[in-house]
Amino acid sequence: MEEELKCPVCGSLFREPIILPCSHNVCLPCARTIAVQTPESEQHLPPLLHPRGPAPPAASAAPGAGPGAGAGPAGGSAACPDSECAAGGGGDHADKLSLHSETDSGYGSYTPSLKSPNGVRVLPLVPAPPGAAAAPRGAGPASSSLTCPQCHRSASLDHRGLRGFQRNRLLEAIVQRYQQGRAAAAAAAKCQLCDRSPPEPAAVLCEQCEVLYCSACQLRCHPARGPFAKHRLAPPPAHPGAPGGGGDGGGKGAGGGRKLPTCAEHDLENYSMYCVSCRSPVCYQCLEEGKHSKHDVKALGAMWKQHKAQLSQALNGVSDKAKEAKEFLVQLKNLLQQIQENGLDYEACLVAQCDALVDALTRQKAKLLTKVTKEREHKLKVVWDQINHCTLKLRQSTGLMEYCLEVIKENDPSGFLQISDALIKRVQVSQEQWVKGALEPKVSAEFDLTLDSEPLLQSIHQLDFIQMKCRAQDVVGLLGCKCTLIDHIQQSQVPLPGAAFAPFSAQPEFIFGIALAQVQDFALGLIELHEVYTGPSFKLAQFPLNVIPSLQRVDCTTQLDTDKVPPVPLLQLEKCCTRNNSVTLAWRMPPLTHNPVEGYILELDDGDGGQFREVYVGKETLCTIDGLHFNSTYNARVKAFNSSGVGPYSKTVILQTSDVAWFTFDPSSAHRDIVLSNDNQTATCNSYDDRVVLGTAAFSKGVHYWELHVDRYDNHPDPAFGIARINVVKDMMLGKDDKAWAMYVDNNRSWFMHCNSHTNRTEGGVSKGATVGVLLDLNKHNLTFYINGQQQGPPAFENIEGVFMPALSLNRNVQVTLHTGLEVPQCAKQPKLPNN
Repeated sequence: MEEELKCPVCGSLFREPIILPCSHNVCLPCARTIAVQTPESEQHLPPLLHPRGPAPPAASAAPGAGPGAGAGPAGGSAACPDSECAAGGGGDHADKLSLHSETDSGYGSYTPSLKSPNGVRVLPLVPAPPGAAAAPRGAGPASSSLTCPQCHRSASLDHRGLRGFQRNRLLEAIVQRYQQGRAAAAAAAKCQLCDRSPPEPAAVLCEQCEVLYCSACQLRCHPARGPFAKHRLAPPPAHPGAPGGGGDGGGKGAGGGRKLPTCAEHDLENYSMYCVSCRSPVCYQCLEEGKHSKHDVKALGAMWKQHKAQLSQALNGVSDKAKEAKEFLVQLKNLLQQIQENGLDYEACLVAQCDALVDALTRQKAKLLTKVTKEREHKLKVVWDQINHCTLKLRQSTGLMEYCLEVIKENDPSGFLQISDALIKRVQVSQEQWVKGALEPKVSAEFDLTLDSEPLLQSIHQLDFIQMKCRAQDVVGLLGCKCTLIDHIQQSQVPLPGAAFAPFSAQPEFIFGIALAQVQDFALGLIELHEVYTGPSFKLAQFPLNVIPSLQRVDCTTQLDTDKVPPVPLLQLEKCCTRNNSVTLAWRMPPLTHNPVEGYILELDDGDGGQFREVYVGKETLCTIDGLHFNSTYNARVKAFNSSGVGPYSKTVILQTSDVAWFTFDPSSAHRDIVLSNDNQTATCNSYDDRVVLGTAAFSKGVHYWELHVDRYDNHPDPAFGIARINVVKDMMLGKDDKAWAMYVDNNRSWFMHCNSHTNRTEGGVSKGATVGVLLDLNKHNLTFYINGQQQGPPAFENIEGVFMPALSLNRNVQVTLHTGLEVPQCAKQPKLPNN
């Protein structure tokens, strides 16, 4: 209610409020500050549009002039007397018009051209026309007006000035009661937790705790953090027994000593009647003088009760709407909680579905790799067979040739002729063995296998949510479940769409989207209702779940037979090697191994002497692990397993990664406008816009340095050099998002940039033949740049952590070549001290 009791001009509680013609209220002192002179265009209005009330004496009128002589321009702004305006009923019409018509000077809508400092629009000051006499002293100027600060409508003042507006004594009494009640409440409300005697005055009331606190107890017992952060603190309530605090006695006491309001035009007369036409209370003299004699007048008490009943009825409607608004707010808060919970549930379901897709893709990948392996082994076998056959024939042919040469060397003609015919036939037969195609490979090195992944990629890109109506009486869908135990399912057989078996007929245990009639799987918590369409294209089939291997019961009490577990694998050290930041390990089983082997488990530590973790599980005996730390020592071991259990570990092999990083530009992650050449070491661009390309290496610790040589530099572009995350935006300059840290440079100066923030402008640029060095020190967590061997400005960025990749952005005016595997510059190892 306090906002209703504040003046719109000064913002304080009303002081001597007056009622404007537009029914708004304003303080009397504030009204004096916003009352201004009316513009010249409104000083010469027709007689009916002047303010009502007795007119002041004419400023200057010629003797013998008619009644309308003062209305001309020479007559000033004199108003028409009541006797003249009342002729023929004109006075009654003018009286009503002054209150209700927007064209009347007493209730206008003039749009001002200035604005006062207190936010109220006022009218510009216009000097009085020449020849007009000054108004009598003590009377309000006839050319003054007042603009309502709320609806901005103008009201002209008559000769009485601001005294012509009625004083709102009811509002004044309510403000007085409110001030008394607030003062009494502030004095009566005490803190309920104070140890002092008497307690300190209460400063706030917690609506949830329903406890009054002083300022000190609020900070100590009710801090604005933790579970108290959502509590609402309000001012202390009014005391029930104080005046204005809700008690009846206070209201009566305030009203008992109130002075009865008097008529604005007759100071000695009290209001006794209510004019319905003018909508204002009037006194007895107002009726006797004839001003309201023809108006509809009713008793003041009766109209008071009637208007009170109307106001109460209107308040009932507002109260109902307020109640509905509170219920709606509670509904919205519950909706917030439901949205949060449903969002988490759907996120879990989405993750489960995507994991199931990834598992299916992994299994299909294993199948395809098996086909490739079989094709490779077949080709190798054919080639080896051809090698052995050709070697044997070559050995026979070579022996025959050597024997024939020795026979030719003999000088005995008779002896030669005895064996020459047989040798000629043998040589001819040997020559015929090398027929056409015998010296051509039976298989080619190319694999006649083509994987058409485009439809699957399109399906993945088109994967999106669809709107479906879910009904509880339909079926229950089990999302992302591939290992549900049989005792979680209530039925041994469930209806399945027959068309669903086609893509997964090889492994029906991994069918997705199984529609079960009744499912209870509390372990997964992934139960969700889905609608299943059983139209003509679907034929239901009975499929027994107990034949699916992944759904069979697991006997956890089975004891492992240690005699049947695989033996220790043997590491083949001659095949184990390291390259850059990747390691390759090879192993084999010992000879004469009788126990079967179903797979191997390769474990690797973190490169810093930490715990081992599994990095590979499968049937292969050769494994390459990428993405390791540079200049780090790793320990690796392997063990075999079968259905009986897991065998013992092999010996531990120690592998050392490269001290420096060797890498190139990555064509797979580069923007499509990037053009790579020179074995992916030289980069340029087809676009005039900046495009980003990353390196093939990723760094998370250590010190790394690489250089980029500027091969071409035309039209003064701004290439950017630095580091970035794998998901950096690649169609704009490096450093404009929060995934990159870069230095962009032109031919004169350079800047550091991250999150599109430019810092540390440094003189010195690049040109054709220049070399830009990038030093990433993840031990000190900073990044430094060099141009032609000299450090460019201070360390560009500090406190950087995470995994970073070398990055570059350029356009078609620049071409650079990458140089890696470099040692850290000496200036970085031993920085020079500045000369004093």
